[in-house]
Amino acid sequence: MNAIKTLRLASGALIVVTSINSWSQSSEPAATSMGSETSATSQGMSKSEVRKANRALSKKVLNALSKGGVDTGGVSVIVKGSAITLAGHVPDASQAEKAGTAAKSVSGVTSVKNALTIREAGH
Repeated sequence: MNAIKTLRLASGALIVVTSINSWSQSSEPAATSMGSETSATSQGMSKSEVRKANRALSKKVLNALSKGGVDTGGVSVIVKGSAITLAGHVPDASQAEKAGTAAKSVSGVTSVKNALTIREAGH
């Protein structure tokens, strides 16, 4: 009976280790996939401080977008460390380009992924 419990425990642990190892693999290098959030927490920032910094950077980016002439009504800024993802919709392609350029110009932003879509007025 003890041998069966030990075997179940060992096989369960093996499954967990294997799934964690395969889950962490991606097409990006390890340093990029972990992001600045991990490095920030290893530098002594708590999770709440990291979230607060991400929110502040998001507000800076949204402010830069609106100053750059982008309609930010349908735009969301997703921040992970210093990597920015622009999601949502804008009325035309020129605004999507302006948004990417404006986001890259904000201090503290290291990379921008522009996932904005074009949505015509009235749709």
